[in-house]
Amino acid sequence: MADPAKSQKFNTVFDWFDQGGDGYLSESDFQQMAALFTALPGGDAPENAKALNGAFDRWWSLLLAGGDSDGDGKLDRQEFIDVMESSVTAPENFETAVLSIADAFMRIVDTNGDGTLTFNEYVQMYDGLGIDPAHSSEAFRRLDRDGDGALGYAEFRTAIVEYYLSDDENAPGN
Repeated sequence: MADPAKSQKFNTVFDWFDQGGDGYLSESDFQQMAALFTALPGGDAPENAKALNGAFDRWWSLLLAGGDSDGDGKLDRQEFIDVMESSVTAPENFETAVLSIADAFMRIVDTNGDGTLTFNEYVQMYDGLGIDPAHSSEAFRRLDRDGDGALGYAEFRTAIVEYYLSDDENAPGN
């Protein structure tokens, strides 16, 4: 069972990914999430769309293989939390299951191709994914660790790692 901080985060991810609103995650939910991401400016570039869709497919395959305890082709909330803790966030899987999405996502939303996300790019991307700009604005301030007004790839990756792996509720990525 995941620790309380991770359980809370995994519950949030479950709610966000449950695009059908039926209380289960399915391949369709992951395809819909990928479609949300690729609908952002830059997501229609073939190499970006291919990388992102492939990353979501790999994550779903890992979830299904390790978490579908009743073989119904979908995951309920507890199955999702359990497999996130036991398999997806394991060192041998995290890079291909989660960080590959973060990397593809960064390439999509870095609209000017300078290797960073400006405040506006960051807020716009999360707004396009249904996240309230008030939340993403505050998150940007916390994640811009060097205070240069932009998030580089390393800062963005660090935030993703903290969100999925850290049990420190005060870590900037959380």
